[in-house]
Amino acid sequence: MSHIVRISSSIQIMHARKPLFSPNSAIKAVSSVPNYALQSGEIGVGLVAGGNNIREKVLLANYSGEGSAQALENLPVSVELLPILSETQFDRVIAEAQQLEEPVLIVWMATWCRKCIYLKPKLEKLAADYHPRMRFYCLDVNNVSHKLITRAGVTKMPTIQLWKDGEKQAEVIGGHKAHLVINEIRDMIENEDAL
Repeated sequence: MSHIVRISSSIQIMHARKPLFSPNSAIKAVSSVPNYALQSGEIGVGLVAGGNNIREKVLLANYSGEGSAQALENLPVSVELLPILSETQFDRVIAEAQQLEEPVLIVWMATWCRKCIYLKPKLEKLAADYHPRMRFYCLDVNNVSHKLITRAGVTKMPTIQLWKDGEKQAEVIGGHKAHLVINEIRDMIENEDAL
């Protein structure tokens, strides 16, 4: 049985016997369970809502009476995209991900690309949603060989690719509004198991 405690209009704590669950199952639980106050030191999963983005965070609640709680958030709001500076480093990142059986997201961008510059902070927030289960990397096409760009099949900036099992599985070309690009990337990541 799960219970919710509301901390503010944007943060709710989900208290459950098994506190680590997917955001989709938490959304269903949030809509159907009454408010509940956590006891001192109990651990729950908090849902932070922002537009279409619902993130789960592990929270520690200190009970302070009358159903109120103070939350300590353990997960970052954004995660910096890790830079890839050479073809050798790119090959190493892909090989490590394959060995760990984890997908990686590669963002191909350029310093002269306005859409890339505007999209990067939004991608860093998205990276926090999947941290630490998935790593996000970025490449500046001006700093790597044309051979690597051709090998990856990049023709436009920004291009966001999902790599799994040593191969490119899917990509999003971000030539339109940032929130639409982020939604497409999120769909691509969520459908990664089907690839």
